[in-house]
Amino acid sequence: MQLEPPNTHHLRAAIGWLELGSHVEAGEEIARIAPEFLEHPDVLEVRWEICAKGRSWEAALKVAETLVRVTPERSSGWVHRAYAMRRVRHGGLQLAWSLLRPAVEMFPKEDVIPYNLACYAAQEGRLDAAWDWLQKSIAVCGDAKRIKQRALSDTDLQPLWERVRKL
Repeated sequence: MQLEPPNTHHLRAAIGWLELGSHVEAGEEIARIAPEFLEHPDVLEVRWEICAKGRSWEAALKVAETLVRVTPERSSGWVHRAYAMRRVRHGGLQLAWSLLRPAVEMFPKEDVIPYNLACYAAQEGRLDAAWDWLQKSIAVCGDAKRIKQRALSDTDLQPLWERVRKL
């Protein structure tokens, strides 16, 4: 299913509104897309970001679940689903972990997956496991400096900051 105008115009406008920091206007643009295209993977990606910016985690989880169902080969759906699951009322770290963990083997070149698993493990107090996952993220990324900078600004990984500074 190929997106065509005017749907592509609405999608681009929604992305533009997100870049300007307005998820409400972005949502208004997405609402103008024809219903049969609301499950298009590119539309789902933007819908998830709109929900996340608005902290509508239940809606974000539904969108991410749809993204995983429609395009399981996209790593972003797996990451988004776990991220939202961590934040929904009946979710949490363990559920987020269990949803993201299978993605490690599916997407071995995606450094964000082991990075997020490091975050979840650190927040659960499993610091040695968190460190191992952070090391895997660095190995996949190939840029220890980039991961170090990211980790030192990520409060999820604060329990590891002393170790991270030594990288």
